Amino acid sequence: MLNIIYEDNHILVVEKPCNVASQGDETGDKDMLTLYKEYIKEKYNKPGNVYLGLVHRLDRPVGGIMVFAKTSKAASRLSESIRTKDFNKTYLAIVYDQNDNLKSQDEYEDYMIKNETLNKSMVCNKEKHGAKLAKLSYEVLSEYDNLKLVRIDLETGRHHQIRVQFSSHGYPLYGDQKYGIGPKGEQIALWAYKISFKHPTKDEMLTFECKPKAIGIWKKFENAL
Repeated sequence: MLNIIYEDNHILVVEKPCNVASQGDETGDKDMLTLYKEYIKEKYNKPGNVYLGLVHRLDRPVGGIMVFAKTSKAASRLSESIRTKDFNKTYLAIVYDQNDNLKSQDEYEDYMIKNETLNKSMVCNKEKHGAKLAKLSYEVLSEYDNLKLVRIDLETGRHHQIRVQFSSHGYPLYGDQKYGIGPKGEQIALWAYKISFKHPTKDEMLTFECKPKAIGIWKKFENAL
């Protein structure tokens, strides 16, 4: 399950498998934060509790690149990069386009609100109490029947943002059981593909890529990945 893309004294960049939680939840299942704390404790023979900062999260069914901070200083600086939008995340997704009218590239700018009880978000009027701006841009890379492979650059990081925005615009993600339309039981086709950020202690921009394996629905787009 462990797949380390990059590691130094300050950061750990890894591939998160689909259906593994970013951090512990009520299920008690093994999560990414716990797994990599155990990895550090064992590799470096560290006594006591191990520090590992969760810089950002991926939804449980979503796979792809995650970054952890190995020191509190790194965690603070990476969190600041996210706040100042210097932490860039790019995703790949497969969406339904039933009427073949998805633009080849576009930007979505909506307001969203989260229902904590249902653990769901929705697009709403910007005047609604608690509404937050959600922005992304996308480009269509390939198509197969009524499905389109899109590359998405996030400008904001709202709860379930990509899933909610594409669904609300009429292009739900393949396999999204919460916001999408059939087929039931399929893995959601959303992958954290690329991440770029300034190293927390060096004056250096880092970029990492991790493509989804060409299995399941992704195999239909193998030549475009």
